[in-house]
Amino acid sequence: MALDADPQETAEWRDALTALVEREGEDRAAFVLDAVLAHAARLGVRAHGPVASAYLNTIPPEQEPAFPGDARIEERIASINRWNALAMVVRANQAHGELGGHIASYASAADLFEVGFNHFWRARGPAHGGDLVYMQPHSAPGVYARAFLEGFLTEADLAHFRREIAASAQGLRGLSSYPHPWLMPDFWQFPTGSMGIGPISAIYQARFMRYLEHRGLTAPSDRKVWGIFGDGEMDEPESVAALTLAAREKLDNLVFVVNCNLQRLDGPVRGNGRIIDELETLYTGAGWNVIKLLWGGDWDPLFRRDTAGALARAFAGTVDGQFQTFAAKDGAYNRRQFFGRDPALAALVADWSDKAIDGLRRGGHDIVKIYAAYHRAVRHTGQPTVILAQTKKGYGMGEAGQGRMTTHQQKKLDVDALLAFRDRFSLPLSDADCAALRFYRPDPDSAEMRYLRERRAALGGCVPRRSAEAPRMTPPRCEAWASFALAPKGKEMSTTMAIVRMLTALLKDPAVGPRIVPIVADEARTFGMANLFRQVGIYSSQGQLYEPEDIGSVLHYREARDGQILEEGITEAGALSSWIAAGTSYSVNGLPMLPFYIYYSMFGFQRVGDLIWAAADQRTRGFLVGATSGRTTLGGEGLQHQDGSSHLAASAIPNCRAYDPAYAYEIAVIVEAGLRRMLDDQRDEFYYLTVGNENAPQPDMPAGDTAREGILRGMYRLRQADGQAEIRLLASGSIVREAVLAAERLHDEHGVAAEVWSVTSFSELARDARTADRARWLGQSSAPSWIEAQWGRDALPVVAATDYVRAVPEQIRAWVPGPYRTLGTDGFGRSDTRAQLRDFFEIGADWQVLAALDLLGRREAAGALRARLDAANRQTPPWER
Repeated sequence: MALDADPQETAEWRDALTALVEREGEDRAAFVLDAVLAHAARLGVRAHGPVASAYLNTIPPEQEPAFPGDARIEERIASINRWNALAMVVRANQAHGELGGHIASYASAADLFEVGFNHFWRARGPAHGGDLVYMQPHSAPGVYARAFLEGFLTEADLAHFRREIAASAQGLRGLSSYPHPWLMPDFWQFPTGSMGIGPISAIYQARFMRYLEHRGLTAPSDRKVWGIFGDGEMDEPESVAALTLAAREKLDNLVFVVNCNLQRLDGPVRGNGRIIDELETLYTGAGWNVIKLLWGGDWDPLFRRDTAGALARAFAGTVDGQFQTFAAKDGAYNRRQFFGRDPALAALVADWSDKAIDGLRRGGHDIVKIYAAYHRAVRHTGQPTVILAQTKKGYGMGEAGQGRMTTHQQKKLDVDALLAFRDRFSLPLSDADCAALRFYRPDPDSAEMRYLRERRAALGGCVPRRSAEAPRMTPPRCEAWASFALAPKGKEMSTTMAIVRMLTALLKDPAVGPRIVPIVADEARTFGMANLFRQVGIYSSQGQLYEPEDIGSVLHYREARDGQILEEGITEAGALSSWIAAGTSYSVNGLPMLPFYIYYSMFGFQRVGDLIWAAADQRTRGFLVGATSGRTTLGGEGLQHQDGSSHLAASAIPNCRAYDPAYAYEIAVIVEAGLRRMLDDQRDEFYYLTVGNENAPQPDMPAGDTAREGILRGMYRLRQADGQAEIRLLASGSIVREAVLAAERLHDEHGVAAEVWSVTSFSELARDARTADRARWLGQSSAPSWIEAQWGRDALPVVAATDYVRAVPEQIRAWVPGPYRTLGTDGFGRSDTRAQLRDFFEIGADWQVLAALDLLGRREAAGALRARLDAANRQTPPWER
């Protein structure tokens, strides 16, 4: 900071501002300051003020609302929950040390949760849609402890924390490690266990609620989306990626509470800095309303005494690593090392005992201060709000964990530590109760239990609770929206074009159309979706405030407040988060929606696979469409754009039904089945379809039901052999046409009769076969697998070719009755023509012919073909180049 050339003038400016605040209030002073700064900018003067405000509470005591509850009872309830959460984790790890669990996170956040439970978080019911709360995952034991007091969970449930399989075997409920709707579908709403997933999901959830309101699908409401997250979690890119979106969309239905206990797993979040200052700068710059909740009411008398600002100066000179040490030490240490650094500070506590100093709470442990912060947050308009709540990690764990570097890993406490914890929170437990880690629930007629029930009744019921109740919908048959695909009579089109045409038609259906949510990440024109701009519009909460450059064109860029397309920009994580919000609307809003997210397939499972797993956990329903898919189909885009592995990733997700269709009619059958299963049957699954941009003649759908069933179960015979079949050619997606060409060459050039099978899904075939196989060796009854039903024990040689890595067709090797050769695109992609790429990866028609001849033992013919393919000079395989 530059030296002050005129201290008297500077003091006069400060005094003028002070007088303005006293006379006109803070809002007027802020307006004047903004006006002065704007004028300074016009004059070319750059201000160099602090990027963060003083390390003090945003809300002074005189602005705090009256606390509406009984603070004494609420603190007792919080103490009981702390004990039961601790007992749950310690019990589990005394019995089985491998189970893990976390005590310290909830210990730091318990009061943040309890104020929400007692005063703010409304349940879904007939009169209100309910607030949505994304829970800090490591605090799950505390949420279970709350549900135990409420009567939703039993003592036996708590005793099976992280023992889900053992509990199920005894007819009991096991408690999942973190929030997992798949495992506890009547309890958890949102999976937050993978750091960073919660914040971005919460933002897009809040935006999707506005989307539904603006489209007239839900009534305007005061529902809120809350997120309770950790300060260390804010380092994840996903945690902060959508902050500006929330501000841009003016999502005042969104409140984040960041539990700033200043510690992550190994040590301080910012040992040599201050994470709260950093987060304040970040959120303020992104356009959020920031409320700092740093110091509890115990500090207020000291602030009133401190007329010279000694405390603020001391805080400004203290980094988080030192704050952590202060948290771990007692009052005597804090007197010496914090207050003793400055005579003015020492004087503030001269008449205080060491015990009183030790009892100074941080803001996140004072329910009155927390209530004031939450109260202001839910009433703030025009911006999302973040509350930065300073806490102590392991609060109340004393020598066993409070503020300790190792507190995150603390899962076992000795008897002395348990007794100290009991005494710290005045719990009515005997020494024997503590040693036995007995769960404690007060008598149903106790003051605590009556109060707890009354508060939740006033808020409409208990949270979290997940409901899957939503009206069923009967979708139209594919003949109504895909007749062009069922009988195209050889018309050329790409499969990407085909699915976009189907989507365009479905959007016109009066019942299903309004429920469809088209989602793109700035690639609509690439996928031929520009016609939808005019048809249904691009959603914008502000409408369209400008005249688009292409206003004169039929397909001009049209934004609208009631627009249906979610055009997310270049953010796959954001688009996928919107897809999750739409795909779980049946549960979150009681309103079934059906999202179609269309994207470059390489930037799906590879880029945002973690979010896709979260979607599966959350029981999302919808379609993921990997367009321009395949390693050789995209052609010139090259290595980073050519997808050869997404079907392998998709095959690992249990409720993802992945298909690689070759023809438009296959897509129609798959989409029709997906619509029916997700909207009418209400199955908790989602579909992944890969489509390509390669134009090709589209055949009519084969007559009869065999092809339809085969398309859905994973494969069907596309072309019969000319005569007695000698070999089967299997292929998927764009490579099916290569297989057809290979069969023709085998017949015309080598006299070999080949069947061609279109494999729409290797993963569906593999799952089906595994299920039948397992039933057989467990002695259970089972229908034969689809592979067995089609081929029986017919041991014809089989060549399987795909535009993906060999591991995709290798999924079914165990159930192919004859010799099996797989061809795939293992290795790095290249930029070139499709023909060159298919030759490079050795998957084209000629290579399928060679594989067939080799399996059939046609040595002379195979040798001649090898010579024509110059195989002798291809010593290095594609995956090593």
